[in-house]
Amino acid sequence: MTGSAAAVTGSVIELPAAYRECRQIAAAHGRTYFLATRLLSAERRPAVHALYAFARTVDDIVDHTDAIEGTLDPAAIAYRGEDCAGLLDRIEKQLRSRLEGNPLSEQIGEQRDRVLLALTDTIERYDIAHQHFWTFMDAMRMDIVGTPQYRDRYATMAELREYMRGSAAAIGLQLLPVLGTVVPVAEAEPAAAALGEAFQLTNFLRDVAEDLDRRRVYLPADELAAFGVDYDLLVDCHRTGRTDQRVRAALAHLIAINRDIYRVADRGIDLLEPRVRPAIRTASTLYAGILDQIENGDYAIFRRRAVVPQRHRLRVAALEFGAAAVRGPHRPNLRP
Repeated sequence: MTGSAAAVTGSVIELPAAYRECRQIAAAHGRTYFLATRLLSAERRPAVHALYAFARTVDDIVDHTDAIEGTLDPAAIAYRGEDCAGLLDRIEKQLRSRLEGNPLSEQIGEQRDRVLLALTDTIERYDIAHQHFWTFMDAMRMDIVGTPQYRDRYATMAELREYMRGSAAAIGLQLLPVLGTVVPVAEAEPAAAALGEAFQLTNFLRDVAEDLDRRRVYLPADELAAFGVDYDLLVDCHRTGRTDQRVRAALAHLIAINRDIYRVADRGIDLLEPRVRPAIRTASTLYAGILDQIENGDYAIFRRRAVVPQRHRLRVAALEFGAAAVRGPHRPNLRP
């Protein structure tokens, strides 16, 4: 990376320091993604870290409004939601300004300023379409209490996929130019979007209990209703820690849908540059493995969080490491 810097109200942020910040965020919060990025070439890793750090930074702001739900009166919750929505507006304004060639005009937090600097450099370096970031920001506003876009339920899979178009598919599309393709980018976009959706739906299936704590359900109501499941039943399962048979059947059905999305995504891996395929296969295999953990744990998602064991994660990465080493001179680093 170069030593270019951005001035922010009297301070200077160096680009290498900005990328280091993004790497630290990715290492701390995205274990599966961070492990997979070690299979990428050194020049690609910082860009992936920057994209992840930006998404994580915005998500943390959204999660802040979740944390105060139920602890303050409704008017106060709406006010704090407006604060968070305002912060997202400021972040988007600063990113738009940077992409137009203007310096950051105000501080929005030292860490956020660094993330924005690295993100801007990544977008420009890889010519990533700006619209993917505005689509992502719009979806994040749907998670903030008090905004006109706020949603805490999704009636159909079509509604949920519209949300995931911004929250997940857009991130897959952001990554695509960084990874590189052996076909025109537009040809690889449907699979890249599908992989983002597959990851997101896996999160929703794993985190039903956590989302209920936030008074949200990210599973389509009509798919649940087909098995006799509604919000009250989910709440009761969460309260008792026991998974009702009807919920088991609904989860099995949604896991099958999720695996179909992975199959669409996996067909697109061969459209990527050969050197990045092992990293994406690793991420896809490990994330899909969460579904296996849910099934193997008898769908006890209200009692424990499904996690792929560390030993298995390292085994999968090592297998792809070997495949990557055979395919070419690039030697990925799996050490911490």
